[in-house]
Amino acid sequence: MILLGLNIDHCATVRQARYREAPASAGGMVEPDPVTLALLGERAGADGITVHLREDRRHIQERDVWRLRESLATRLNLEMACTPEMTAFALKLKPDTVCLVPENREEISTEGGLDVVGNRARVKACVDAMNGAGIQTSLFIDPEEAQIDLAAKLRAPIVELHTGAYANAYFTPHRAKEFQSLRLGCVRAHELGLVVNAGHGINYVNIAEIRALPHLHELNIGHSIISRALFTGIDEAVRELKARMNPGK
Repeated sequence: MILLGLNIDHCATVRQARYREAPASAGGMVEPDPVTLALLGERAGADGITVHLREDRRHIQERDVWRLRESLATRLNLEMACTPEMTAFALKLKPDTVCLVPENREEISTEGGLDVVGNRARVKACVDAMNGAGIQTSLFIDPEEAQIDLAAKLRAPIVELHTGAYANAYFTPHRAKEFQSLRLGCVRAHELGLVVNAGHGINYVNIAEIRALPHLHELNIGHSIISRALFTGIDEAVRELKARMNPGK
């Protein structure tokens, strides 16, 4: 069974579009509540909830994360930049997992994997801190051998392979090449004893091919589920994608 991590950031984006200046992140007129969406997603079968607390707080807010930590029956996965501020926050929060990602103020959502090779010292300091606190660390990286090998050397137990290049190439002649890169990345990570997750740009169409990647443990998916939920509701959106991830199971 491939597990589903439901990313609820885009629900918070809708809230912030109207209520960015509101004194509270939930209650009263403030809507939609991403925590309520997370609980409904759990009930529909999501195996974990993922949120990205960004430096500029453009969508998820600190209060959202604390409410999730207190409310979830499944796992909380905190996506975060590899900074002292976020390391300190994660050590206080104690989520089940953290996923270290790059951050760019200009991007709509995370584009591209974390350059572990170019930021070895910063990444190592964060991974060491999380390991010491008993928090599992995932590194969101491109499916490149050098990045995967260093992730293992730094004792990060999990890698999340960035599937964005594949998703963007899905309707182009480059799709097969990008899929092969992901396949080889999965094999290499597994050979090194790493848990293999994947995410970014996965949807109800390309999941038919993504699910064939070897050694997949979990997929983190947000935008496509939230988009589908606008038409079907979150319950049906989660159930349908899980069924496509694990047909016949």
